[in-house]
Amino acid sequence: MHKIDVLKSKIASVVEIQRLMQIWGIKSEKVVFTNGCFDILHRGHLEYLASAANLGNRLIVGLNSDTSVKRLKGEGRPINSMEDRAIALVSLHVVDAVVIFEEETPELLIKSIKPDILAKGGDYAMDQIVGADFVKTQGGEIAIIAFTEGYSTTTFLDRLKG
Repeated sequence: MHKIDVLKSKIASVVEIQRLMQIWGIKSEKVVFTNGCFDILHRGHLEYLASAANLGNRLIVGLNSDTSVKRLKGEGRPINSMEDRAIALVSLHVVDAVVIFEEETPELLIKSIKPDILAKGGDYAMDQIVGADFVKTQGGEIAIIAFTEGYSTTTFLDRLKG
């Protein structure tokens, strides 16, 4: 199997993620879920994903589809296509799987996956985290991870515009 095929195999459907959750559950592995657009990967994203991965044994990333990113971020976004963003994420050794979602929030995805830990960035307050109440009712945990100061896709794009 070619390396690109191995990477693409880590981009999974909800049903495939549910199967992985069963396998990982049998092994008593803690699964962390996070989500985002991850349009242009930068140091802030990388440190955030590594910190999220450190919370458990497996990391699943919910990735906003191109349509979803456009609704959230506006015209001209995403910069990178959904497939390109997914390949970049699964290329990271800390990411075990990526699942793409069309909705503006990952609430349905979270309810389908039932992660052990839901991780979000430090710009969210506990009461703003979509799916947090559900994860807690399932016995899971919520983690808020501090941002790496000075790194954001918007800031990066603003610098490019000059």
